[in-house]
Amino acid sequence: MRVSRAQAEENRRTVIEAAGRLFRERGFEGVGLNDLMGAAGLTQGGFYKQFRSKDDLAAQACDRVLADSTERLTQLVKSSGENALATIISRYLSFEHRDQIADGCIFPALGPDAARHSPELIRSFETGIRSYLDVIERAAQASSDQRAESDPAVVLSTMVGALVLSRVAEDQTLSARILDSAINSLLNRNRSDRPEVDTVDQGRS
Repeated sequence: MRVSRAQAEENRRTVIEAAGRLFRERGFEGVGLNDLMGAAGLTQGGFYKQFRSKDDLAAQACDRVLADSTERLTQLVKSSGENALATIISRYLSFEHRDQIADGCIFPALGPDAARHSPELIRSFETGIRSYLDVIERAAQASSDQRAESDPAVVLSTMVGALVLSRVAEDQTLSARILDSAINSLLNRNRSDRPEVDTVDQGRS
């Protein structure tokens, strides 16, 4: 049965969104075409009508994730005013973000994978990095806290690196220490304002 152009475009959008979540959750190599189409409620037969290859879908999915994430950060900066930089840092390095890999930042989830893939995918990530740096720079310029780190590259690389390490640390106290240390370093705090981590309540399923 032929589908309308509007329905075909809706199907394509659904696949791209599903791919963005699955790739972040499992990595590029951990997801097959059946997984991608199934998550979108479609059959594998329609894949090549929408995309040239899996790499083509990966690049489009990452473009979408990065564009959406940049827009959310931009709105956060607008709504947070002089607290924008501290808000970005604290939310990025939160327990919630650490545990929501499929819906979280694409850089810690897929950065190492992207470096081994197509030039198109690498360019997508580079464009995303530049967009993030622009937003962080605006947040730093609006910040009233002169103690906070103001170099966007330092802020972004510290956040991404800390999130990666916090996710691979099975010990919850160590994981929390990594996040808190990064926050305190970026905001130049002498101590963490966070409560102690309950290693039972914070245990991962």
